[in-house]
Amino acid sequence: MSPSAVKQKISLKRIAHVYYTHKNLDKANQFLLDFGFSVAQKTDDKIYYRGYGTEPFVYCAIKGEEDAFSGSAWVVDSLEDLELATSLPGATPIHDSDAPGGGKRVTFYEPVDNCPFHLVYNQTPAEITETFPELAYNFPTTKHRPVNKTQRFKKGPAPVHKIGHFGLCVTDYNKAYDFYTSNFNWKPTELVYAPDTKEDITTFLHLDRGSEWVDHHSFFFFQGPKFHVHHSSFEVFDFDIQMLGHTWLTEKKYENCWGVGRHVMGSQIFDYWFDPSGFILEHYVDGDLVNEDTPVNRTMAAPDNLHVWGPEVPATFLT
Repeated sequence: MSPSAVKQKISLKRIAHVYYTHKNLDKANQFLLDFGFSVAQKTDDKIYYRGYGTEPFVYCAIKGEEDAFSGSAWVVDSLEDLELATSLPGATPIHDSDAPGGGKRVTFYEPVDNCPFHLVYNQTPAEITETFPELAYNFPTTKHRPVNKTQRFKKGPAPVHKIGHFGLCVTDYNKAYDFYTSNFNWKPTELVYAPDTKEDITTFLHLDRGSEWVDHHSFFFFQGPKFHVHHSSFEVFDFDIQMLGHTWLTEKKYENCWGVGRHVMGSQIFDYWFDPSGFILEHYVDGDLVNEDTPVNRTMAAPDNLHVWGPEVPATFLT
């Protein structure tokens, strides 16, 4: 194939936010505040939540007749990328966004399970609302904290910094893989194959941005009998903040899904929670970074692939 015949991909810059519809918006709102979000904007049927970073919002809760995942959103590099997106399945024309940050937007529906995706451009960044000190730790033979300098913390929710990734269970892995990697700059960091068929059944995708360092994955999906969102994941500052959040959610009597533990693929320390609608949200810290020089890792699906320490994987996480 000649260079001129190579299909132009839509260039994604980062994951922007996710949308969830809730029958009981009041219960969802209380959980999301306890999880560590703050309200950026509220309308009659939507609440937009932000972290403390520069993203205008990272989560939108919508009041609806049923609990449902309503799609993820991604920042594109240019208006031309939005124009390319208008040719995708079910795509809307380019239109103004009335969400926090404004900008232009296109919505399309992927062809495997008809899941909505939203692409945004030219959002106005938010002001950083909080900063945290990088703590000095004392190790057995190396002491970084001065004499009489203490570590003191305050109980409360774990403030969210940004959205890191989200994942789907898809009904046709190969078709989904072809669609996402041929139309966008997603590139596999990890491939996981079935022990019996040796066929790939899960992928963790990062955004291919050349030499730029990016998160180990911003999107993952796996093969399953019924389409659904698996979880959305949000970064917090450090392990202490993460554990303060874990304690806060435990004391508030929310249901822990899995955690705290350390993943193998991606390396991050994880903590998964069920919201009142049954969706899984994750706090994470200390994830891997990759770039164009990172080789694709392909491994066989096995119980010890998911974590190196922490509680055993619950059945509720694997569905």
